[in-house]
Amino acid sequence: MSFRLVVPEQPVGAPRYPRPFAGERARLDTTYGEFIGQAAKSGQASRGHHNQNYVLPLTKPMARLLKRSVGTSVTVRIRRTEALPVVIRTWQNEAEILDAIKEVLPHVPECLVRWDHVAIHSYVEGAPLSSICGNGKPVDTLLIKELADLFAQMAQVRRGVLPPLPSVWPRNHTDSQAFLHTLVHLADQQIRKPNGAVFGGLFAALGIPEDALLRLAERVPAMARRPYSLLHADLHRDNLIVYDRVSPLTCVDWELATYGDPLHDLAIHLVRMQYPAHQWGEVIDAWAEAMQEARPAAVSGLAKDLRHYLAFERAQSVYPDVMRAARSLEESSTSTRLEAATAEVRRALEAAAEPLQLRNVPGEGEIERTLYRWLASRSDQVRGGRGRIAKVVWQADRRLAECPDFPVHAVREALVAEGAAAAGRVFKGTAHLNTAVWSTSIDAPVVVRRKLPDVCRRETGFLSEHAVLRAIEKAKVAVAAPKVLALGESYLNDPFAIHTYVGPRDIDDQPPSHPVHGLLPHEADGLVDQLCALTKVGYKQLDPAAGKGAFNDWLKGQLVQLVGDLPKESRQLARLLGLPDAGRLEQILAQYEVSHRQPVLLHGDLNPWNLVRRDDHLALTIIDWEMALVGDPLYDLVRHMHLTPTRKEVRDRMFRRWELALPDWYTRNWRTDWRVYRTLEIVRSAYIDLDRIVTGASLDAPNVKRAVDSYAVTLAVATGALGLPVRSTVKPHLARALA
Repeated sequence: MSFRLVVPEQPVGAPRYPRPFAGERARLDTTYGEFIGQAAKSGQASRGHHNQNYVLPLTKPMARLLKRSVGTSVTVRIRRTEALPVVIRTWQNEAEILDAIKEVLPHVPECLVRWDHVAIHSYVEGAPLSSICGNGKPVDTLLIKELADLFAQMAQVRRGVLPPLPSVWPRNHTDSQAFLHTLVHLADQQIRKPNGAVFGGLFAALGIPEDALLRLAERVPAMARRPYSLLHADLHRDNLIVYDRVSPLTCVDWELATYGDPLHDLAIHLVRMQYPAHQWGEVIDAWAEAMQEARPAAVSGLAKDLRHYLAFERAQSVYPDVMRAARSLEESSTSTRLEAATAEVRRALEAAAEPLQLRNVPGEGEIERTLYRWLASRSDQVRGGRGRIAKVVWQADRRLAECPDFPVHAVREALVAEGAAAAGRVFKGTAHLNTAVWSTSIDAPVVVRRKLPDVCRRETGFLSEHAVLRAIEKAKVAVAAPKVLALGESYLNDPFAIHTYVGPRDIDDQPPSHPVHGLLPHEADGLVDQLCALTKVGYKQLDPAAGKGAFNDWLKGQLVQLVGDLPKESRQLARLLGLPDAGRLEQILAQYEVSHRQPVLLHGDLNPWNLVRRDDHLALTIIDWEMALVGDPLYDLVRHMHLTPTRKEVRDRMFRRWELALPDWYTRNWRTDWRVYRTLEIVRSAYIDLDRIVTGASLDAPNVKRAVDSYAVTLAVATGALGLPVRSTVKPHLARALA
């Protein structure tokens, strides 16, 4: 190991000596290099997240250079260049920070000399608090008092002695809201973005949106003003040194120090110290008492504002916690390590769920599979792991014959690319995880589609999606739908399908476009034409029993069963809001009848996000066929109009074109019957959207969010359609549910 010394004009913490000539410079480099090499070879390092720290005595040559006694202990800090960028840094030079604070905090280490990635500090005698009192254990009351005094001492460091602040810093050094806003943006810039290429797809697959931190920044509330002060910003048990019971506690590792609202330092300390819950109040009270004496304005708004900094700490921590758990699998990918990493990720997601508004934290099964896919995609890059390295292992599903255009090696290529996909290529919906990857085998993008394991859908599918897509393909009808290329199961019992990608060819810079505000006239024509073309797809091979009973009766029975199967909490709220129970609903729906029409293959869920715009006469590609069924062709058209904003003129245009294009046995009596289906869909939405509000299921999906936001209207229309009175208690019950 060799090092080249970078000698500053004045070595920090060392006596002045002139800059060396070339020969002297080489001698210095050799002396320092040998000493650092000795430290690295000793193997006696405490490994932190950012540095390797070695404690060893000064050799005679080093003692002479540093003007210290031979044998004096020093700490050699070697920056871990392979460490992930997982922290917010205000200043890059720890030596400047230590030099600035030594007058107020005399017990902190002194930087004796430094390189680009190496520094030698004076050794602080004592033991880290973690070796005396581990995480989760109560801390002695006297130590808590000393900790509070330490915070108060930091508040005495003058701004003028500290290094210059970055240009993004708030100009008003009492603006707490601006400081927290700045922190959130720095976390996005310094933690999330630099790691996006490797971990962005992993975050997206776990349900963390790319803009999660930016949305958090938008929600930063107004807060009380507090004067900024020096903050350590990483005060946990490993960085607190207890070196005797007479002198006060001191702290090391100042490289993350910053300047801002002192409540931020308290929040970091509370979370990272892992105090038992019953000690939080004691710590906060001790901090407030010490700060009240040292800087009274610092405790302004403590009771109200501390929670905002705690929320930020938990929110930003999800990124380093997930990345470290994933990285640990590269060192050892045994099943035991995978289970541990899964648990670590689950804890991080649960802690960040509220501040980042993560509605649906995935279960352990989904997390484990997501981590495995990420690791397997990197298997070619991983070398020297101590356990077995994950590989892309899969087995074809015999229900689908191999596609000649997409052979076995193409499937493996897509699965490898899936785990390494960028965040912009990962789309997590209500029931599926879809990952767009480029396939060199067909020189086009494809989608790896996986059903989410822990999703409970109130509306279930009845036909196999791959069978429906193959039936459409074989029928050679004018229906724009994806082509299924492969079907199988990868390791950890993880089923998948691979479809052709629907959308622009440039999958990174141009996302698919959906008619979220309603169809344009030519799009309405294109959709109607495709629904008419579906009448030519043979459905008997998909559902041999189709057409043997009245579709409307079956549909009403499904709705009644859905209501009866809702969780107890959802049924109770429905009753409070005036919606009938399953038995009463069945009685009411008995009056709704429709004429018989020839059954056809239906998509079953034509919401705007299942329609992708295209540049030809078909206008739209229809995706996500997992809700397909066989039934009345009028139903597909009416359900689309219910799920998609549809102006009256567009609705009339679609009905008119649909009626003219199809024979009478598909369209008879539609003018009276379409309102029956509309009523059924409004009632269905009243129950399903209410259940989503209660359970929080799928609230991140855009179609679900829009439905929930307009729930008050849905409820009023549904109760009116059922002929039920609107209860006076609806508003307060609904307000509590939406809150």
